Amino acid sequence: MNAMNKDLLKGKWNQIKGEVKIKWGKLTDDELDQIEGNYDKMIGKLQEKYGYEKEKAEKEAEAFFNKY
Repeated sequence: MNAMNKDLLKGKWNQIKGEVKIKWGKLTDDELDQIEGNYDKMIGKLQEKYGYEKEKAEKEAEAFFNKY
């Protein structure tokens, strides 16, 4: 994900946070608040909660966030 898209993610985070929770239900509200639209934090949480390798977490996140 390029820098511009990462900035857009931060800006739209409150709008899409609910969709993120539906997609990745293991993430708690507190964790979503901590992520605050930070792409790198999101990748880290996906790795932690779902056991994804970094590349898989990035691929999943990019596919999801490209919708927005």
